[in-house]
Amino acid sequence: MKKSVVARLFAMSLAAVMTMGLLTACGGGNAASTEPADTKEADTQVEAEAEESKTEESTEAAEAETESAGTEEAGAEVSEALADGVLTVGTNAEFPPFEYVDDNGEPDGFDIALIKAIGEKLGVEVTVENMEFASLVSSIGSKIDVSIAGMTVTDERKESVDFSEPYYEAVQYVILPADSEAATAADLTGMTIGVQLGTTGDFIATDDVEGSVVQQYNKGVDAVNDLINGRVDCVIIDKNPALVFESKFEGQIKAVDGAQFEFGAEEYAIALPKGDTALAAQINSALEEIKADGTFDELVKTYIEQE
Repeated sequence: MKKSVVARLFAMSLAAVMTMGLLTACGGGNAASTEPADTKEADTQVEAEAEESKTEESTEAAEAETESAGTEEAGAEVSEALADGVLTVGTNAEFPPFEYVDDNGEPDGFDIALIKAIGEKLGVEVTVENMEFASLVSSIGSKIDVSIAGMTVTDERKESVDFSEPYYEAVQYVILPADSEAATAADLTGMTIGVQLGTTGDFIATDDVEGSVVQQYNKGVDAVNDLINGRVDCVIIDKNPALVFESKFEGQIKAVDGAQFEFGAEEYAIALPKGDTALAAQINSALEEIKADGTFDELVKTYIEQE
C-alpha cells in the first residue's frame, strides 16, 4: 500500500511538470516576448514603405506647385495684346523713307518693314493702320496695339505711353528755299514755319523758336509744297524725309542740318501701351535679335541709305 501511494504521487508530480513545460512552449507567458521574428520584420517594412510613400507624395506635391508657379510666371511674360495672334500697328504713311504709301496703296517703308520683321520673330501677324500722326498716341491700347511712325521719344509722350528700346537716332533738318541765307537759330526768329502736326518739328517750332508763326499740316509734303509756293518761310522736319524732299524738289529747296540751328539728336522708338511690360520685353527681345542677325542693317540699306 505504501509503495502504491508513493508511485501515484510520483506520477502526478511528473504530469504537472510536463504540463507546465507544454504551456511555456505554446506561449502561455508574455505575448510580446514570444512574437515571431518574421512578424516584427513585416511590420517594420510596412511602416518604412508608408513613410517612403508619404515622402514621395510630398515631393510630387512640391514639384507640382513649383511647375504651376513657373507656368504662371511664364504666362505673365506674354502680353494680352498678342493673345489673338495679331499685332495691330498704327502709323502715318507720310514720312518717307520711314513710312509712305507704295504703288499698291499700302503702307511701306523702313518702319513698316521693321515692325513686320518683329512680328515674324514673335510669331504673330502684323496689320498696319494708316492714321493721322497726331492721333497715334491716343489710339494705343484701343484702336491699335502699338505705333511705329518715326516717333521721337519725349517726356511728354511718356506720360501717355511707354516706348521700346530706341531703334534709330535722327536729327531735325530745316528745309529752306534754295536761295535762302538763313544759317543760324537766330535767323529763324519770327519766321512762319511749316511743320507736320504732332511731330518733333512741331514742338521745336512752337516752343523753341522765338516769335515764330507755326503752320501745322497733316502731311509733311503739304508743308513743303507751301514752302515752294511762298506760304511759309521754312519747314522743320526729320533728316531723312528732308533729304527725300530735297531730292524730289531739286533746285527749289535745300535741306540744312539742324545741328547748325542748335537742334539736338533724337531717338525713334516704338510706342507701346502704358504699363505693358510683357509686350515691351517681347518687342525689345525681337528687336535685339533683328539687330544681331543682320536683318536691321539690311533694312537700313534698302530703305534709308539708298535715298
